Amino acid sequence: MATTSEDFILVGKISGVFGVKGWMKVFSFTDPRKNILAYTPLYISRNGQWVEIKVSGGRVQGKGVVIGLDDIDDPDKVLPLIGSELAIKQSQLKPSTGNDFYWSELIGLAVVNLNDEALGVVDSLLETGKHDILVVKNKEQKTEQLIPFVMEEVIQLIDLDNKIIRVDWELDY
Repeated sequence: MATTSEDFILVGKISGVFGVKGWMKVFSFTDPRKNILAYTPLYISRNGQWVEIKVSGGRVQGKGVVIGLDDIDDPDKVLPLIGSELAIKQSQLKPSTGNDFYWSELIGLAVVNLNDEALGVVDSLLETGKHDILVVKNKEQKTEQLIPFVMEEVIQLIDLDNKIIRVDWELDY
């Protein structure tokens, strides 16, 4: 069954062939990477549509993840799938609670400081050793700011309903 991409969240990408039984290497966007194996069903991007796929098995392999699909038993059938994105439906995620948020919930939110000055919109997030970083882009001023995602110190409020993040951060940092 194919559906549109509106309510889907990317969780990985097929990066290569693994073994002789038609398994595939997957670059997982989940944290930790093995969490991609917990989602069922998975969806694959085919011709601009999301198509449900049935995973027959999977495991952590070295630093990556490998999966097998029910209807693929030959490495040659994997080749055309390399580069295809994998996703889940938004409804498959457990609701976030307290000060825990999914990155997908934060992307696109407006960022304002304590003086109500607009800093831009969350474009992406970066993972660092100590804490995550909001990448905030202001298209009008053609600027990009990296803001530490430190709750109650830098991040003062995340309002998902009003699509806004309030930060203790200045325009010229």
